[in-house]
Amino acid sequence: MKCFKVLSLCTALFGILATTNANASSDVQSPFKGKEIKIAHVRYLSQGDFPELYLKGVKRQAKALGFKLDIYDARQDASLQRTQLEQAIMKGYDGILLQHGFTDSLKDLSDMAVQNGIKIVAFDINAQNPEIPQINQDDNLIARLSLEQAIKDNGESWKAAYVYVPGIPPLDRRDEVFTEFKKTYPEIKEVARFGTLNNPIPNMIADQAAAVFRANPDVTVAFSPYDEFAKGIKIAVDEAGLSDRVKIYSADISNSDIQAMREPNSAWVATAATNPSIMGEVSVRALAMLLNGDKVSAQITVPPVLVTQKMLHDKNITNMADLLKKMPEFSTSKVLTPEWMPLPKN
Repeated sequence: MKCFKVLSLCTALFGILATTNANASSDVQSPFKGKEIKIAHVRYLSQGDFPELYLKGVKRQAKALGFKLDIYDARQDASLQRTQLEQAIMKGYDGILLQHGFTDSLKDLSDMAVQNGIKIVAFDINAQNPEIPQINQDDNLIARLSLEQAIKDNGESWKAAYVYVPGIPPLDRRDEVFTEFKKTYPEIKEVARFGTLNNPIPNMIADQAAAVFRANPDVTVAFSPYDEFAKGIKIAVDEAGLSDRVKIYSADISNSDIQAMREPNSAWVATAATNPSIMGEVSVRALAMLLNGDKVSAQITVPPVLVTQKMLHDKNITNMADLLKKMPEFSTSKVLTPEWMPLPKN
């Protein structure tokens, strides 16, 4: 069998995550104590568990640092996110955290903010400015882990339905891996490609997927590299009575995802994910380091873990709390933790 050979890389990367929250236990004093530091979180994507858990991490780390946090929620509206970023610049925040969105609609304003001395960090959006650190999940590895599991479960020859919306950096990076994957395994055929970010995402995807399954009864694998997509696929599979024939492989994880994967005869068999709350914490830590005058790399990547349906059953993992307890590599990260950085208390 061919292989992307990620196991040794995963082992090395897991070592980065499997660490203790030393800064929290030692009660490190924030260098911003006594100062009023105001930051804005301008987010494009709010639909679904991942952005909500990400926001939880943002709030936790901002509180640990004593930052005043304001949240601007664009609800998947690019023009509204642009307006909100402009408002944040005009209000003179010390720092701005961008979460998802489109380069074309935010780049010029991001450049303007930097020129006016406002520190900016971007999560899963490429602002194309060397002074704006990019915080990313390892989207290439996320896709590889999920697709390698699909090969392990289904062999090297199958028909796939693929959910994809171009222009979103993490989805674009995952798409690059799927494109490579199809070249490596020419007997795997993508027979349908569809997707939307219109609300409510799962229901909109379910409607599209139902039509795809009717038109392509030979589909046996659905690659849905965002968990809201996977939820929609599962709705369509369940309604069509296809759970014995179609298997779903995805990215990201949440309480509702775990519950869906654990359902009897669930078609959702694997996902690759980072801890969304950790991603939020790392994003705020990067912003704090910029505000403290520290150097921050242009690209900061947090690696994922693979979670399978079998693993959830074998380890009796029923929710995110169980996942954090029984998979230590998922629960903590020392990415961007200088000695002065106070971390959230568990």
